[in-house]
Amino acid sequence: MKLDYNLKLEQTQKLIITPELKLAITLLQYSALELQDHIQSELLNNPALEVIENKEPDKDDSPEPEEVETVEQTPEDDFPWEDYFRDMDLETAAPAQTTTKSNLEYQSVIENCSSTSGTMLEDLLGQLRMLSLSPVQYSTAAFIAGNLDHNGYLHCELEELAAALGTKIRQLEEGLQILQKLEPAGIGCRSLQECLHLQLKKLDNPPPLTIDIVNYYLPAAADGRYSYIASRLNCLEEDVESAVEFIRTLNPKPGSIFGEGEETRYIIPDVIVEKVDDRYVIMNNDSSVPQLTISPFYQNMLKNGTADEHLNNFVKGKVEKAFWLIRSIEQRRMTLYRVSQQIIDIQRPFLDQGIKKLKPLTLKEVAGNVGVHESTVSRATSNKYIQTPRGLFPLKFFFSSGLSGSGGDDYSSHSIKTYIKEMVEAEDPLKPLSDQRLAALLQAKGVNISRRTVAKYREEISIPASYKRRSN
Repeated sequence: MKLDYNLKLEQTQKLIITPELKLAITLLQYSALELQDHIQSELLNNPALEVIENKEPDKDDSPEPEEVETVEQTPEDDFPWEDYFRDMDLETAAPAQTTTKSNLEYQSVIENCSSTSGTMLEDLLGQLRMLSLSPVQYSTAAFIAGNLDHNGYLHCELEELAAALGTKIRQLEEGLQILQKLEPAGIGCRSLQECLHLQLKKLDNPPPLTIDIVNYYLPAAADGRYSYIASRLNCLEEDVESAVEFIRTLNPKPGSIFGEGEETRYIIPDVIVEKVDDRYVIMNNDSSVPQLTISPFYQNMLKNGTADEHLNNFVKGKVEKAFWLIRSIEQRRMTLYRVSQQIIDIQRPFLDQGIKKLKPLTLKEVAGNVGVHESTVSRATSNKYIQTPRGLFPLKFFFSSGLSGSGGDDYSSHSIKTYIKEMVEAEDPLKPLSDQRLAALLQAKGVNISRRTVAKYREEISIPASYKRRSN
């Protein structure tokens, strides 16, 4: 076979993602806090980018619209940015807050309150310092305490910890025994069974049968097989039920009493919905996003030019980058508004009547109505929250599968789960509803659902099977 080289011309289509398009895609999927962090990073790295400070105008000397200082446009831009920034400045200008004595007293009370408590590790180390331990015992127990999860469980094998610490397993076992004697009871456990057993050991007189049930029949107790346990322990079924009820009062997660040891984190909604008269008004929450503009100094430098070509290229690159950032933020804002508007229009029955009226919704349906691709809707709703009169929800909450009804109505999975939860809460504990019975009751309401689907939804909302819910 002969090999040679040839020149061949052909036309091909390729999808090229420009830096500007990549920036717009990235900003679209950012949450409000992520966008704020990105803007702060750009402000540090780009001298051509500035923040517009909102100044409160005097009541008697408010400037006319034509008197507002404008920003010159770059040669490549035809968009009236000065009007946009002026309008945004007037719309989002916050009213002045008057400071009264009551406000100062209220702020003082809040500021004097402790925002966080000590972490679990800090508390355990404090208890270890109160004991008469050798330096080796203290360091070993402290090392194990540092490997506990937030529930107080030790999931690492002692062999792995011994290899990491460079010591013997016997020394780790001694350190674990010291740690398990601390408060709260059950700390340092390696399983639920050990957690409950440690708590029972610290009681002076634990109820009869509790230790045996925890050690040997815990899975059977969880399934409600009291008669089986009674036959094994040669006792009455009522005694087993009483012991199980006491076991349920123990704390399966002893470390949870400390919380996460961090400050409370608040969710900032990206979109706010308010009901005005008979319609719902959507507003983008731009309070956490600063208003940006291009520095007039660098615009003049770019317009007039300098003798240094490298300096001109530097300024031009920074100005263009700042321009595309401002444009991408505005594009993100408009896309999020249009997607949210479409979601609210479709899910208005939910806002009016509650969770039972939530409709099934797909990304494709919203994308078709807005006129964008499904991936754009997915990015626009990712990590975003919406504040409604019904509460605060992730935007992804409104997208769910559903089932058709006999009357022509569609029911979302959230609505069906609500029905199932209400039926289970109202059932007779002696005769709990089976999945087949729940399916029949839902079908009577007009929901076309099978027993298998009922079982799937029941498990998703953490409702046990009927035989586990039965009270003897």
